[in-house]
Amino acid sequence: MIIKKTKFKGLFIVKQINNNDNRGSLRETFNNKILKKKFVFEYCTISKKNVLRGFHIQIKNKQSKFVNVIKGKILDVVIDLRRNSKTFGKVFKIILSQKNALGLFIPRGFAHAYYSYDKENIIYYKLDNYYSPKYESGIIFNDTDLKVKWPNKNMKVSKKDKKLLTFKQFRNKF
Repeated sequence: MIIKKTKFKGLFIVKQINNNDNRGSLRETFNNKILKKKFVFEYCTISKKNVLRGFHIQIKNKQSKFVNVIKGKILDVVIDLRRNSKTFGKVFKIILSQKNALGLFIPRGFAHAYYSYDKENIIYYKLDNYYSPKYESGIIFNDTDLKVKWPNKNMKVSKKDKKLLTFKQFRNKF
């Protein structure tokens, strides 16, 4: 595993290695000696092709996330919502896939979304705080102020995610 810094403070790309042979593959997805983070909660999502989830964030009981793609390919996108950050309101995008073996460590204070490219996409998360539904919020995926270019215009988005705040509304509320 190799940690690569980004221009966003605390946001890291984690290069992993797929060890493939005729039986399948093995990939070390986390090593506390390399990515020195304490995680307390894990979950896995399965998303079909053309699904968009996000942008999600917990306002209180904030969470850092370590995202890995076990199967498939996603466009992972985050927004820096840390008020005192030099990159506040800026967007970072990266392709995470089973093939490229990249993971993304997202520090507290970022909203997170992803778009699924393949027929089946399995995304595995490690988090440093528990899920608190009463503190969840987010930003609408198609906010024109953010200028995120998604791969497809006809994406499958949940009703809940279609009702999220604009960046301006979020900024004014929180």
